[in-house]
Amino acid sequence: MVWEVVVGIETHAQLATASKMFSGASTAFGAAPNTQASAVDIALPGVLPVANLAAIEHAIRFGLAVRGTINRRSIFARKNYFYPDLPKGYQISQYESPIVQGGKLTFQLDGREHIARLTRAHLEEDAGKSLHEDFHGMTGIDLNRAGTPLLEIVSEPDLRGAKEAVGYARALHALVMWIGVCDGNMQEGSFRCDANVSVRRRGESVLGTRCEIKNLNSFRFMERAIEFEAKRQIELTEDGGKVVQETRLYDPDRDETRSMRTKEDAQDYRYFPDPDLLPLVISEQMIHDIEAAMPELPDARRERFIREYALTPYDAGLLTVSRTAADYYEALVKASGVEPKLCANWQTGELSAALNREERDIAASPVSPPMLAGLLKRVTDGTVSGKAAKQVFEVMWKLGGVVDEIIEREGLRQVSDAGAIEKLVDAVLAANERLVGDYRAGKDKAFNALVGQVMKASKGKANPVQAAEALRRKLG
Repeated sequence: MVWEVVVGIETHAQLATASKMFSGASTAFGAAPNTQASAVDIALPGVLPVANLAAIEHAIRFGLAVRGTINRRSIFARKNYFYPDLPKGYQISQYESPIVQGGKLTFQLDGREHIARLTRAHLEEDAGKSLHEDFHGMTGIDLNRAGTPLLEIVSEPDLRGAKEAVGYARALHALVMWIGVCDGNMQEGSFRCDANVSVRRRGESVLGTRCEIKNLNSFRFMERAIEFEAKRQIELTEDGGKVVQETRLYDPDRDETRSMRTKEDAQDYRYFPDPDLLPLVISEQMIHDIEAAMPELPDARRERFIREYALTPYDAGLLTVSRTAADYYEALVKASGVEPKLCANWQTGELSAALNREERDIAASPVSPPMLAGLLKRVTDGTVSGKAAKQVFEVMWKLGGVVDEIIEREGLRQVSDAGAIEKLVDAVLAANERLVGDYRAGKDKAFNALVGQVMKASKGKANPVQAAEALRRKLG
């Protein structure tokens, strides 16, 4: 532990708008190349950009969610660089005066709360896309993404190591989806992260030379890329070399980062205010209206779950990992009327396992809150045992259906008739004299074995609480 790994994350979140940042062209994913590139997007002479009000509102909503400062006056700037997929020869972004400054993001990792400060969040447009795979010896250009609205969210270098970086990125990903400003689809490029990685000897205050790893589109790749890059920098430094500031790409096939280009500084982009766009002026009324329409935020909902439903911080954290998960839980508690802890156990247990097994989001669960609520009612009133309830859940997951009908059809109703249980207990005691002797000799494990024999004799249908009570009564 001689070395400390320092990470800052730059995230490009595609804002959930129907049209682009400065034109009316569609932002829908999957269209044929260059069919959603308007005259503004491809920079035909004489066209003028017009800022998208919905994108501005989304940026304000994010700023409020992270408790940042919403600048009442911000400036759009031209960021000048030359790539084939940048038709104007510059990108409209924000530099000295972003729409959001400061803020913080709180996230949970290994049972501890971490806080990452945010430097800024600014509006900008996306570039197009270079296509290398479909052409032999040539590169194609698709400008459908050109002009797509982005919110670039920049963290301070507060993250220590790959796991903290991923914890932050997951929390940010959940937040932008929670407040409805981004759909979070990493496969489609709606949420992309760049990691700025440097190393320094533990105890030093000066940051080391950083390298930026571009376009990490999965949390797994982010963790592996940061771990590789940190190891590369440490070995290079220990061997007497120097880390060069540069942009690097992560190759998941080789599990390594490789140099892409020398890292530019801000002056290399020759920022200046865009003369075609007026300063962005935001009124107090606009901020007030957006704040009034904000949903309950993850931290507040987690604390309310702990307070109202007597959940552990761990359970509350799992249930508020997404807004859809939190909504599901509250609908389940309301529909079932059973103990909130039992609802939490089933949602984070059986339901979560089934969702993970089929890689489904909870919004696509074939078992709805009312369906699961019906099952939990039958567990609580003793109609089915916990084991049988899991069988009912599997049937509901695969085939759907009404809980009571499944219980009857599958023969899973729990035996709670006192007389029937007495007969089972009498038969088990008569057939297991050795276990009875062991119990009366003080061997407590023998009692559990006898309960197991009753359950076996009833094919798992006997009420285990009643069976245990009957056994104690008869054993004296």
